[in-house]
Amino acid sequence: MRILAAIFAFIQVLSTLHGETLPVDHECASLVKKYLTAVVEQDWKTAAEMIITESLERRQRETVGIIKAAPTMTDEAAMLQGYNAKDYKELEKMTPQEFYVVDRNAWHQKLKIAPETMKRKKETLRINILSVASEPDKKYVHVVVRTSQETLTDKIEELFLISFVPHPKNSKNWLISPEMKDRPVITPLLGNDGLKKNG
Repeated sequence: MRILAAIFAFIQVLSTLHGETLPVDHECASLVKKYLTAVVEQDWKTAAEMIITESLERRQRETVGIIKAAPTMTDEAAMLQGYNAKDYKELEKMTPQEFYVVDRNAWHQKLKIAPETMKRKKETLRINILSVASEPDKKYVHVVVRTSQETLTDKIEELFLISFVPHPKNSKNWLISPEMKDRPVITPLLGNDGLKKNG
């Protein structure tokens, strides 16, 4: 229900901002399929290349910060175990993309999903693009997608809103901004004197 409410609010905002509906075969729709397929297949290198670097850097910073704040060395070692790193400095030295791959592998090792279940999820993955819309003034593109996959015992359906921004080095390409729907986009305002306003 919360996701549906968020999508409804998003559509209302788009209409206020004169959003533009795009065809469901827009290139970002193809990128969504590539990204979600990579996630299900645990191809983290491909997924990392499709996400904005700022988001990956934030994930790296936050994770390293949690490990640094571990109350004891034993706790720190336990956190690092899944990363195959002897200390947090090894994680800091990684590129954001390298860290993302290591982080995702560590997370999925903890889940201990049986190989036959993973095989079934990959075989039954269905990706249905529901709509594609843009915010022309911000050059964002948003894709609403429903996925379906099966485990050995259940069918799992999920609804996603995936947002894209232009690639900083090639404006004809797109990168995923995964936190756009979860975190506020904060832009400092300028005062009359051209300086950032305080507080």
